Amino acid sequence: MTPVDALGVVGVGLILIAYAGATSGRLDARRAPALLLNLAGALLILVSLYFDFNLSAVLMEGAWALVAVIGLVRLALGGRRTPD
Repeated sequence: MTPVDALGVVGVGLILIAYAGATSGRLDARRAPALLLNLAGALLILVSLYFDFNLSAVLMEGAWALVAVIGLVRLALGGRRTPD
């Protein structure tokens, strides 16, 4: 495994941690910790895809990162107000 591949694997791990945390109720998917895990994971996967390009994976991870960024911006602009 190359160092770039390892970055991608770490990225997958971060996204899986966020997903498992959200589905188990340990993380709120609308809060910064889960959003940051998803963003970091997607960015690491995108770095690995730069060296071994796959269009469908780039589109998926780009969308995943964009959703996380939108969530973080909404948190920053709206404070902690989210409907429960």
